[in-house]
Amino acid sequence: MNYGAIPTSSHPSPPIDLEYISRAKHRIKSGLATRRPWKTMFDLQSMSLPHGFFDAISRIKTNLVYFRANYAVVVLLVLFLSLIYHPTSLLVLAVLVVFWIFLYFLRDEPLVVFGHQIDDRTVMICLSVLTIVMLLFTHATANVLGAVATAVVLVLVHAAVRRSDNLYLDEEAAAATEASGLTSYP
Repeated sequence: MNYGAIPTSSHPSPPIDLEYISRAKHRIKSGLATRRPWKTMFDLQSMSLPHGFFDAISRIKTNLVYFRANYAVVVLLVLFLSLIYHPTSLLVLAVLVVFWIFLYFLRDEPLVVFGHQIDDRTVMICLSVLTIVMLLFTHATANVLGAVATAVVLVLVHAAVRRSDNLYLDEEAAAATEASGLTSYP
């Protein structure tokens, strides 16, 4: 008998792929780069009521494109909060969030399906529909529909109230600051 021996496996454990981990970290950082800074999104000096219907529509179109990753995070957060008391729905949402992370937020190359390139907007629409349909199958219909309606109203109100005339100027200024090496951290 060998009582003091530590049992070992006859199969060696697979080595940790450090290159894969490094690539994953880089993809996370570059994926989060598509999200705009929350400080820019909620800049109080850039908030004002639109001057009319067409001004509101113009702002909504511009802001939906510019802040689309932020708005996706807001919608997913509202969905999460609405499903806290539905563990099955929350588990389904967690799995779907993994799909969102890898197919939308962290993807650094265009998505190609059956030889066709799929743009970001199509990926976001497909993931949104998949998320809503899968959550509806978990019998939390009222919560899901209420959360989606609430999130859509929040996003549209923000997009209409957030002035869009300075968004691309901010992007050019940020690029110039990064090029000069004068990045400031508040």
